[in-house]
Amino acid sequence: MTGRIRVGIGGWVYEPWRGSFYPVGLRQKDELVYVGQHLTATEINATYYSSQKPATFANWAKAMPDGFRFAVKASRYATNRKVLAEAGESIAKFVGQGIAELGDRLGPILWQFMATKRFDPDDFGAFLTLLPASVDGVPLRHALEVRHESFDDPAFLAMAREAGAAVVLADHESYPAIVGHDVGFSYRRLMRTQADEPAGYGPADMERWVEDARRQTERGDVFSFFISGAKERNPAAAQAMIVSLG
Repeated sequence: MTGRIRVGIGGWVYEPWRGSFYPVGLRQKDELVYVGQHLTATEINATYYSSQKPATFANWAKAMPDGFRFAVKASRYATNRKVLAEAGESIAKFVGQGIAELGDRLGPILWQFMATKRFDPDDFGAFLTLLPASVDGVPLRHALEVRHESFDDPAFLAMAREAGAAVVLADHESYPAIVGHDVGFSYRRLMRTQADEPAGYGPADMERWVEDARRQTERGDVFSFFISGAKERNPAAAQAMIVSLG
C-alpha cells in the first residue's frame, strides 16, 4: 500500500508569520485552523516543555480537517537526561497527559535528543523498551531524532528497527544525516530554509526533497517538516512542497 505524504511546520504561533503566512487581521485563536486549511501536518512543540490538558488536545483535534496529523514532541524530561533507562516515569507522564485525545489526528511522537548525547547501546536499548505501543487504545508511532555522530552506527539502526521506531533524517549543517531502516513510515526535518529564498529552499533542493518523499511512500507514510532555519520562510516552503507534490 502506498503511504501518504504530509507536510508541515513547527508549531503555529510565531509573530513573523502574521501578515506573511497568516492574513492580516486573522485572530490568533484562528491560526491553527488556518494551518489546517493550508498544510497537512504540524509539530506540537509545547509538549516538549510542559504537559497539556486532555481538553486542549481534544480541541486541537476538533479544529483540524480529516487527514491532518499532529506530530507530538516528547517531553524534554524524558530525553534530556544522563541515564535514559531511568526515563520511565517521565515517559509515562508524557504519554498519559491526554495525547490520545488527538485520536486519528495523532501522527508520530518525536523523541529529540541533545546534540551532546552520545550513543550508549545498553542505555539507549533500555530506553527503547520503555516506549509504549499504544495509549488508551490509540496506536503510537515513535521517531528518534539523534544529533550526535556516534549514532551513525549499524548497532543503533538495528536497535531502532527492532523497536519499530523511525530514525529522523535531518537536513542540517551540523547534525548527522542518518538514514534509518524501513519501519513503515518516514520522518524528515528540513532545517536549511534561507531568508533570501521565497520558498525557503531553492528549486533544485526543494525538488530533491519532493522526490525523496515520493520514494519513501513505497514504505509507508511520510512526514516532512520545515523547522528552524529561516523560520519566517517555513510556511512558504511547506506550501511549495505541497504544490510540487500535486
